[in-house]
Amino acid sequence: MKTKINKAIKEVLEQFGEKYMIEGQLNKSKVIQDLDAYDKDLLGAFIENETIKENFTITINGHMVLQTNKLIELFEADEYWQDSFTKYSKKIGLTAGGKFIDESTDVVLDFPYKDTILKASMSKEDTDKDDLRPDEPFLNEVIAKEEIDVLLDKKILVNAKKYDQDGVREVNSLSEDDNLIIKGNNLLALHTLKERYAGKVKMVYIDPPYNTKSAATTFHYNNRFNHSTWLTFMKNRVEIAKDFLREDGVFVVAIDDNELFYLGVLLDEIFGESNRLGVISVVHNPGGRQDEEYFPTAHENMIIYANMDLRQYLGHIKVNFFHCASKLI
Repeated sequence: MKTKINKAIKEVLEQFGEKYMIEGQLNKSKVIQDLDAYDKDLLGAFIENETIKENFTITINGHMVLQTNKLIELFEADEYWQDSFTKYSKKIGLTAGGKFIDESTDVVLDFPYKDTILKASMSKEDTDKDDLRPDEPFLNEVIAKEEIDVLLDKKILVNAKKYDQDGVREVNSLSEDDNLIIKGNNLLALHTLKERYAGKVKMVYIDPPYNTKSAATTFHYNNRFNHSTWLTFMKNRVEIAKDFLREDGVFVVAIDDNELFYLGVLLDEIFGESNRLGVISVVHNPGGRQDEEYFPTAHENMIIYANMDLRQYLGHIKVNFFHCASKLI
């Protein structure tokens, strides 16, 4: 992975000759050992590098502190340093099939840190991607530090066009009266629009991948996640979508039985169980889907949540929901 951080770290380590680089390959265990021992020469060299200082230091009471724990976690990530001289650092821990479970792709990471971003392919069965399994952005502040910087930084929408009774034309500005349709990754789009629309939206309606394990999908998105990977994918998006809602706003998500129970628990955590307005069954195929394993399913579901405490805003939410639902239907 040739990232800016990766290159900066390699430049620093190459200053020490074969102490950390052996025939062009990283002596990962030695680097981790010296970081853990607070080797003055190594830490000093890291701090002098502007890229490392920007991403791995904090200032406490006017003093710069190198976050060695984050550097160590970075070096322990096998996917980040596949050309390392030693595949694993010397350590004691649980193993399965001769591999440490925290470094094995056979282990699914269930609910990572709250404010982080992960890359997909968190289990072995997700590793072999096909055309229906594009990379999906997740949150992990160590491995995907640069991806997070891009995600949270200010962005510019490009190739904007306006459609009205006069046809289609190029535009260079947007007004509050414009309705937007954005083509692209929804997580990036949500973070792009947050500054402008946070706390202003009456209703958020989402129709995510149902995770049916089927490759036959209308859109080319990943529809075959593990449950935990799919939940992480959803958690990243629902949390930012919630920021768009007004205090009396409502959140609606369409889902079928494959992830209904898992998603309900996740949404209870984000919105609060007491703010769940209900689950509505919507018949969309009276004959039932014949590809079901046991029972032909004739319906899907809409899970509906209020954004704020129902006891305080119930009247406003009822009016808002039925007004929005009538337009939705």
